[in-house]
Amino acid sequence: MGDRWQVEVDRSVCIGSAQCVHQAPDAFRQDSAMQSHPVDAETDANERILGAAEGCPVEAIMITVLGTGEPVFPPED
Repeated sequence: MGDRWQVEVDRSVCIGSAQCVHQAPDAFRQDSAMQSHPVDAETDANERILGAAEGCPVEAIMITVLGTGEPVFPPED
């Protein structure tokens, strides 16, 4: 992959299912409100982080290529 990613969680959408934490425990944490947030907003491209975004039941995780803003997930339709 080689890219750097910007990872965000839309807290207005997150339902606290913790699927991302289970999929990529090194990349996501839940706060006291049981909502997810990335451990590091900027990270190397990573299949586990992408899997966590794809597995989010409400698609609250957005990933873009750092610097260009090109969407990684969810993909543009």
